[in-house]
Order: sequence, then structure tokens, then C-alpha cells
Amino acid sequence: MTNIEKASKEIVASYQGAKFPIYDAKLSLPDKNEIINILSDIKALFFPAYFAKCENKASGDFAEEMLSSIYYRIKKQIELSLKSKGKDSEGLSKEIADNFIAKLPQIHSLLILDVYATLEGDPAASSMEEIILSYPGFYAIFVYRVANLLYKSGVPFVPRIMTEHAHSMTGIDINPGATIGKYFFIDHGTGIVIGETTIIGDHVKLYQGVTLGALSPRKGQSLSGIKRHPTVCDGVTIYSGASILGGETVIEKNAVIGGNSFITESVKMGAKVYVKKPEHIVK
Repeated sequence: MTNIEKASKEIVASYQGAKFPIYDAKLSLPDKNEIINILSDIKALFFPAYFAKCENKASGDFAEEMLSSIYYRIKKQIELSLKSKGKDSEGLSKEIADNFIAKLPQIHSLLILDVYATLEGDPAASSMEEIILSYPGFYAIFVYRVANLLYKSGVPFVPRIMTEHAHSMTGIDINPGATIGKYFFIDHGTGIVIGETTIIGDHVKLYQGVTLGALSPRKGQSLSGIKRHPTVCDGVTIYSGASILGGETVIEKNAVIGGNSFITESVKMGAKVYVKKPEHIVK
């Protein structure tokens, strides 16, 4: 027996011994690469001057062509995802895709407000064009807002594939189940984590390294469906390295959370939380 034959038999045995399907010709799963391509086309639809070649096309024609392509392709991915869970996929995928397309104009409007919030919040931003073209925080918010539509419709796999793609591109991890309001601003962004049951209000600013997380993740699947991440109300600013944990933790309106704070209890409206200045030792 050659090394190839021996390794092949061992891998096949590993397929068969796993507690989840690995090799199954009948298994229906969405196409990760196609989902990323769809995201790219939605970005081009929302901001064609930046990401699309639309010369010699009327804006209405361009938008309709893009929406038509996005509709049929996302419908296919939704159908594959639902089928993998044993659901009646054909009729439901059409209903979800129809709703998805109908809600895209609302997402576009929210993203424009997010651009305004970023320009207002970052003195280093030279223009709105720069934000749209280059800011990782804005890209992560864009992907989250699209993925959240599908999450709320109960689509498996696809929303998480979208946000994990953004995570890999930007270092910003926003669960598609989080609830995020208008005028959301992420500055720098690297290392930000926003958990599934987090609720964020309007005009909120987050800086790099912020964690909005669960207090006891060791309980695993037993916590599924339970509010386990914090609520951040309107006008809150959270500076770099802060960790805010727990489903009962509420950061009330206009509070400011200083860098490196570790918070597991609610903070009152307008309060400022800072870590005591550490003692520096210079040798």
C-alpha cells in the first residue's frame, strides 16, 4: 500500500468518525466565495462612484440591474442555507430575499448617517470620500448592517459568513445579531468585539480594543437565546481597551467610559468612568 492509499483510508475513516457531516454529496451549504462577491456588489450598489464601473448608464438602470443580480444570487444562497437545516427552502427563500431587497434602501440611508458620524467624530478624516474608500470601521459597519437583515429573517450561515469576512479584513468582530442604532462611529477599530445580544443606541462612539461581551461564556450553549451582552444607550463614548460585560449591564445615555475600564455593573446617565492613573516606575 502506497503512502497515498494509506493516507486516503485514514482520512476517509476520519470523515466517518466525526460527529458532524464532512463528506456528503447531498449536503447543501452556501458558497462562501459567492457570499463575499454579493457583499462586494452591494457595496458597489450603495456607493457606485467609488466601487462600480457605471459609465454611460443612467443611475436608475444601474441600480435596477445590480438589484436584480443581487436578488437572484442571495436567494440561491438563502435556499442552500435553509435546505441544510431541513427547512422548506424554495418558498421561504423567495420571501426572505424579497424582504432583503425591499430593506436595502433603509440600510443605505443608515450607512450615509454612519459616514456623517465618522466625519464628525474623527478630526483625522479629510473627507467623506476617504471614509467610504478606506475606513475599516465603516466597512465593518456596512457588512454588519447587511448581515443583520438576514439574521433577523432567521437565515443560517450567511450572516455569520459575512461578518466573519469583515472580521478577517478589519479586525473588528460584530456579531450579526447585535442591535445597533443610527450615527454609529468606530475609530481605528482593531480588536473591537460586539456580542450577539448587544444593544447599541444612536450616536455611539467606540474606539479600538473595546469589548462588549458576555460575563460567563463558559456556560456555552446553555446561554443561547439569553441576553448576555450589555446595553449601550444613546450618546455614549467608549475609549480604547474598555471591557463592558454582562446582559444586565446598562451604560446609560451620554456616559463616557475611559480607556482600559473593566465594567460589569450599570453606569448612570452622563457619568464618566476612568481607571485610576497607574504608578509609573522609571529605571
